[in-house]
Amino acid sequence: MTKMTKTSELRDLTVDDLKAKARELDDQTFRLRLKKALGQLESPIAVRSNRRELARIKTIIRQKEQA
Repeated sequence: MTKMTKTSELRDLTVDDLKAKARELDDQTFRLRLKKALGQLESPIAVRSNRRELARIKTIIRQKEQA
């Protein structure tokens, strides 16, 4: 699991960088859910924090596209 990025740091990135980061987090979320289903996940809170980080990035992408 990656360390949560500050919102101010995310706002400094370009839309393309944010989309790449979103794809990476989406893939990581899938792998975490799979591990959770198999009972191999050490920290269930990781799924929640990953989803929230992904939502934060998608929100910033939407804000930048509307601006």
